[in-house]
Amino acid sequence: MIRIATRNSALAKAQASQVAELLGGGELVEVSSDGEVGDKARFVRGVEQALLAGEAEIGVHSAKDLPATMPDGLAIAAVPVREDPADVWIGVGTSFDEVPEGARVGTASPRRRAQLLAARPDLAIGELHGNVDTRLRKLADGEFDAIVLAAAGLRRLGREDEASFALPAETMTPAAGQGALVLQARTDDEASLGSAAAIGDATALRELTAERAVVAALEATCATPIGVHAKVDAGQAGDEERTGLGSLVVEAFVGLPDGSEWIRDRVEGDVEAPAETGAVLAERLLAAGARELLERAEAMA
Repeated sequence: MIRIATRNSALAKAQASQVAELLGGGELVEVSSDGEVGDKARFVRGVEQALLAGEAEIGVHSAKDLPATMPDGLAIAAVPVREDPADVWIGVGTSFDEVPEGARVGTASPRRRAQLLAARPDLAIGELHGNVDTRLRKLADGEFDAIVLAAAGLRRLGREDEASFALPAETMTPAAGQGALVLQARTDDEASLGSAAAIGDATALRELTAERAVVAALEATCATPIGVHAKVDAGQAGDEERTGLGSLVVEAFVGLPDGSEWIRDRVEGDVEAPAETGAVLAERLLAAGARELLERAEAMA
């Protein structure tokens, strides 16, 4: 039976269990997360070490946690069908416009903080760490009026009904890879690479490839307020008949954590060239001053 390495959080195990089901069975190999809060690599390090040590054949990651570069000997084997990449609001209000002025909102994400304050500078943003259960408990205990989480995480835990509403895309650009899972395997393990590829989704892989290209070109880190979202658009029937696949639309947000300055842009490109389309968007962002903005953002962090 194929061994699947996963972090030992409830969400990570739920994701790995779904992958095991898609594979027709598998044994979960749980690993711990090493490192400090803010060390994003801690979310993937243990899983990668288990793969390299031969303790597992496939590793499962939330795509948004996977750094732009990975250790030698490992590769992205597949990306299954993607969940909704949106961020959702949990708490007071039935729409973003109806959230009371001065509401206390919990998030540890520089990306979410920057976009919330860019749209609603009246909001009081507070640091909120921990897993999904911890964050929901702190909301229930009254520490915050609302929190922002990924729709995909709630759905995978069977708690999607707790969301008050989805934040509109024009207000909250998701994190690169949000809603997607990455299956990782050793480059010399042809059998596992093949097993993973059999449950992969070409559309999800194209979208993730474009998003990761933007992040890599901007040299983004966990302290970087950046959102990137790519979507394969089938377009009109006539377009689909001509191209067979439609087009790839990639949009991004780069800003300061206090929401005082930001850049938004989008490009449309060839669905068969996702990395190149992402690179074009990154070049446009850099030409608009994204590098300087991100350097200031990291200094503020």
